Amino acid sequence: MPKETGRKVIAQNKKARHDYHVEDTFEAGLVLVGTEVKSLRMGRASLVDGFAEVDRGEVWLLQVHIPQYAQGTWTNHEARRKRKLLLNRVEIDRIERKLMDKGVTLVPLSLYFKDGRAKVEIAVAKGKKAYDKRHTIRERDAMNEARNEVGRKLKGL
Repeated sequence: MPKETGRKVIAQNKKARHDYHVEDTFEAGLVLVGTEVKSLRMGRASLVDGFAEVDRGEVWLLQVHIPQYAQGTWTNHEARRKRKLLLNRVEIDRIERKLMDKGVTLVPLSLYFKDGRAKVEIAVAKGKKAYDKRHTIRERDAMNEARNEVGRKLKGL
């Protein structure tokens, strides 16, 4: 069987970038059981309610939903279990220092396979206020309008 290469996205947390100011991102490996990997290979996962925490020098991913593998037996996994993330000590220490600030959390942005290995992109993020969200939407709409206007000018309309 040929070795898998490249990046295959399984799930993305699109709402995270809307709800948080992303300050720093990290790529982490996941400690998974066999049926979780099979379920992920079928493209089934949800990061919507997920978050991560540092506990006794280890980073854990919580509330990420990986549904049970349909062909699994009694060895099937629990859908929302606590999963360990694999990071370097330097990265864990940097994350821990950043999490000391008030209002800062660790959220998963995407779950993917990179060269056949399951990875998760986590971000140190600060929650946005309602007015920040409106401001982001306003900026995005203005950029889209400007892009559309340039396109119209180029077409001669």
